[in-house]
Amino acid sequence: MHNLNAQPTDEALFERYRGGDTQAFRTLIERHHDDLLAFLFRLVGDRQAAEDVFQEAWVQVHLSADTFDRERTFRPWLFTIAANKGRDYLRKKGRRQTVDLSAPVRQDGSGTATFVDLLEVDIPSPDASMQASERDAMVQRAIQSMSPQLREILLLAYFQRLSYAQIAEDLQIPLGTVKSRLHAAVASFAQRFGQVSRSASDQEHS
Repeated sequence: MHNLNAQPTDEALFERYRGGDTQAFRTLIERHHDDLLAFLFRLVGDRQAAEDVFQEAWVQVHLSADTFDRERTFRPWLFTIAANKGRDYLRKKGRRQTVDLSAPVRQDGSGTATFVDLLEVDIPSPDASMQASERDAMVQRAIQSMSPQLREILLLAYFQRLSYAQIAEDLQIPLGTVKSRLHAAVASFAQRFGQVSRSASDQEHS
């Protein structure tokens, strides 16, 4: 039996909007509001700036509506536009990206984890000598020292949980480049975290 309560897909809503249904556009904004705003906050590191970029992203979605490929999935396209707007903001302001690594990240299924939990690198668990907040601060310093290119691919892969294929499409780079760049990003993060951790340990014992 057909489910009358089934929600329309993003793609169906966007097609309605392109046909003149403005309510469908409002529904899309509401549907993606929390995830997109959180993504932008992690990308630009400032709440007000994230809200401004959020608005700019949706304006660009409107302006680019006619160019949307019906064979594509709407959400990765939306986040690609938002990431581009975020990069534009960072270039204009000359600011370095900051990431709230202690904030929960939604996973598939019912569980949640932090950004740090999703990275398969050797990070010590909080103990008597390292509180959770101290670890998060060190992780944040480590990732801030990475290049914007590597930070971005970490965000897309571990925060947005995009597949290799989606990242390749969004960044317009070959699939092999995605894999090698993400591997380099995780390795870079692990190395930099080790440096930050050793520096903090040396300061404690000096």
